[in-house]
Amino acid sequence: MNKETFRSKEFYNLTTMFKFIDGIRNVGRIVALCVLPAILFSCGNSNSNYEPLPKTVDFNFHIRPILVQNCYLCHGPDPSSRKAELRLDTYEGATAELKEGGFAVVPGKPSKSQLMLRINHEHEDKIMPPPETNSKLTQREKALLEKWIKQGAEWKPHWSFITPIINEADKNARIDLFVDRQLEQKELTKAPLANKNTLIRRVAYLLTGLPPAPKDVKAYISDTSEDAYGKMVDYYLNSPAYGERWARHWMDLVRYAETKGHEFDYAITGAWKYRDYLIRAFNNDLPYDQLLKEHLAGDVLEEKRYDSETGILESQIATAFYAMGEGTHSPVDIKQDEANRIDNMIDVTTKTFQGLTVSCAKCHDHKFDPITAADYYAMYGVMESTRFTPLNADQSVSKELTAKEILDINSYVKTTVAEKITEELSSQITSNKKPNLDAVNGYKMIGDFRNTDFDGWATTGLAFGDGTTLGYPILQTFSGKLLSLEEGKASSRIFEPGVMGTLRSPDFILDSDFIGVRARGEQSTIRIIVDNFQLIQWPIYGGLTQSVSSAKWNNYKFNVEPWKGHKAYIEILPGIYDQHNFRLPPKAFIEAQYAISYDSEWPREVETSNKEKPSKDFSLDGIKAINAHIKNGRLKLQFPELVAAIDSRKLSKPLKDNSFIYGVSDGSATDSPVFIRGRYQEPSEENIPRRFLSALPQGDIPFQSKGSGRLELAEAMLHGDNPLTSRVMVNRIWHHLFGKGIVETVDNFGLQGKLPSHPQLLDHLAIKFQDEGWSIKNMIKYIVTSETFKRSTLNDFEPSNKDPNNIFLASFPIRRLESEAIRDGILSAAQSLDSTLYGPPIPTYLTQFMRGRGMPEESGPLDGAGRRSIYQEVRRNFLEPMMTTFDRPIPFTTFGRRDVTNVPAQSLILMNDPFVIQQSEIMAGKLLAQKNLSFDQKIEWIYMQMFSRKPTEKEIENASQFMAAIEEMKDMDGADENRDLEVWKEYCHSIFNLKEFIYLI
Repeated sequence: MNKETFRSKEFYNLTTMFKFIDGIRNVGRIVALCVLPAILFSCGNSNSNYEPLPKTVDFNFHIRPILVQNCYLCHGPDPSSRKAELRLDTYEGATAELKEGGFAVVPGKPSKSQLMLRINHEHEDKIMPPPETNSKLTQREKALLEKWIKQGAEWKPHWSFITPIINEADKNARIDLFVDRQLEQKELTKAPLANKNTLIRRVAYLLTGLPPAPKDVKAYISDTSEDAYGKMVDYYLNSPAYGERWARHWMDLVRYAETKGHEFDYAITGAWKYRDYLIRAFNNDLPYDQLLKEHLAGDVLEEKRYDSETGILESQIATAFYAMGEGTHSPVDIKQDEANRIDNMIDVTTKTFQGLTVSCAKCHDHKFDPITAADYYAMYGVMESTRFTPLNADQSVSKELTAKEILDINSYVKTTVAEKITEELSSQITSNKKPNLDAVNGYKMIGDFRNTDFDGWATTGLAFGDGTTLGYPILQTFSGKLLSLEEGKASSRIFEPGVMGTLRSPDFILDSDFIGVRARGEQSTIRIIVDNFQLIQWPIYGGLTQSVSSAKWNNYKFNVEPWKGHKAYIEILPGIYDQHNFRLPPKAFIEAQYAISYDSEWPREVETSNKEKPSKDFSLDGIKAINAHIKNGRLKLQFPELVAAIDSRKLSKPLKDNSFIYGVSDGSATDSPVFIRGRYQEPSEENIPRRFLSALPQGDIPFQSKGSGRLELAEAMLHGDNPLTSRVMVNRIWHHLFGKGIVETVDNFGLQGKLPSHPQLLDHLAIKFQDEGWSIKNMIKYIVTSETFKRSTLNDFEPSNKDPNNIFLASFPIRRLESEAIRDGILSAAQSLDSTLYGPPIPTYLTQFMRGRGMPEESGPLDGAGRRSIYQEVRRNFLEPMMTTFDRPIPFTTFGRRDVTNVPAQSLILMNDPFVIQQSEIMAGKLLAQKNLSFDQKIEWIYMQMFSRKPTEKEIENASQFMAAIEEMKDMDGADENRDLEVWKEYCHSIFNLKEFIYLI
């Protein structure tokens, strides 16, 4: 379809539009009746003639696709489904002697190769593929196999597993050379360059998701300098709207949503802060290798990254992508639920960053790709060792420095007092008690915080400081008189209440009936996390969480008998979960003395585990002895010089937190067994060490980390010889600019994925991307400044049947805008767009058909407060109809390529949706507010807002006729403001329905 069809007057009037469609249908019936016999005849003779064979048959591009499609199911990498002990996925397997004698492939000798004999066999019991597979080789495919064997049966690894290389002759080549070379080979003629109006609209929409402002169009049209186009591209690359556009692309990959779905659609804490992180990252051109590292391991990077303007710790926010998955509220099988969640994490991670379907190896070795079940469970261990936890989204350099200053002061005060006490009472405060780490009096110690450290427990955030309170002196405010020493406890108010942090135990196996935690606090929480399950609630799991809201010490008891044998850990944190949405009241704090496991009754006495300590620290018994001396007057000490130091802590910046995300942190290192047939009930005897994929560089090296190994996973993906990381990302960029990737299956670079249309170009871009610092903006500019990108969508020189899908890019592909760009374009055209950056999501506008469990109490505004679509709430159970109708994917896994459908509901949305009608009226009102415009100028104003171009004389004439028809149809007489508004509203509404508005042409 060309531009004239898009701009045809038939689309201006709804009545004639339907006549036009009906006419097309009638023509279609006639054509179908005439053409169908010819199609059937040609199908019956499809093997008699075929495209000439290439001079040299390439294994990756000609042979492997045939084997994958027809042979790998029975003769591929998966031993469980392999027939006749024959492998055709490796050279060794294909050339090995068969158990019945002979060889499947004899290089150079097709007539001696059983493969050729079997595919040409006439007997149905002998022919391959077997008839029951409904697969049959074409004559061309058979000829390719024969010629390949005759040429020596050269075998290659799958193309995407070979490190990108560039021929010496192409080292200084640019994009157009690679594209033009294939056009010449295919004897295709290039389209001319598009005009300036088309180019600025194309660039503006593809870089920012918004149409160009009319003033920017005029400025570009009038700029006759040689670098006018480059300056225009830079303008949009530097627009804040660029980050919004490209962040939304990325959100499709990580199944971004702000709720968990399932029955009640509970909120995901602070999800929108991850969205804002992405916008900042893309606007700041964060190098892609850094973006990858922050996503996989931003919480454990040695070199943290802080926002240059706000000082906020950015790198840990990226880990929220792990938590974007769906969540089941009360699964009956909690271990299976964990397996499902981890499978989704592996699927999203490997598709997003490596373009591989690793989850296909969950139950068995991958049927097609060199990915084993052991590879899958090596990554399973990485994810199983990762802990979900609320993190402070506003943690900053200044807060960390303030915390360090206070901790340094505390250490100085504590050391000074301890040294003085030691001089006075050293012989009276020693303790020879031995640790009690094993079961004593019917209990086991899980964590004892009455000592100086956290007993092997991990912390996140700032709240709990760097140790317990054991031995910290309590001094009189003015005199500095020593009143007592603190007995040991873990405390989240080391600095002040309302500071974010968690205290988490190592993993342990539940082997007792009860878990006990002695604690006190206000508006805080203790949770027992079984099998990493987070959505703890009744009716099944409610007893695994308890609120702590008492300043007195209490014993908090958890019945864990139903989960004996399961893996668990304890989480202690200030703050509360309100329907799974974490919040931290300003006075919230929690303190804990110890955690134990036991059967029946809480033990009468829980002895402290007096582990060996540094000489400067006192034992708990020593603290008690010192306090007794102070109380009875035997020890009188004053430290007036410390009063000022203690007071200086109060001058520091407050550390209270009120902004949170649900991210991850490291848990205990866990290597997983292989689950036979994907069933966790059937684990293998041996655990698989955590590592990367064995078919890729560094994939056979076990991770040595004591935590999850996510940082090592990121480093393996970024290894210089990794063939996928840069290829996958530059292909995504190309896809978003051209509407189709060089590899069309952008999320699957495996054997079932599509072959690259321009393999040398893909490698050229991948190498350039790495060599130039992984800059996404630079790569986008490099692509959009090519002649290939600037070509017209019209190509009068080339018959469409020579390359009907425009694979070789003789012209720029006509492409429809995404759902967000359509909605944002409507707001922009009506001048209703609020360009404010960042912030909480705008609640979903609820239609009368959007009902069900978890439905929000109130509906959002019809126009989404005028904000861009990226800021509209994404509720899994209440997805916005306009977005889904125009193919925004449902967020459950990675979608690097959206469907582009053409269905009646899309036309109905544009014709009937209250939002479109509302914006049509607003646009008409803005137009009529300009009092001195002639009729022609009004039409020009609309066209510049809508299409970034001026109307033709014919279009102005059509507009006049259309409005006259509207007046007649609605029986309008005379001049009236309301009459004018209604007529112009109908006209604006009709223009929103033109194909040119939602397509880039």
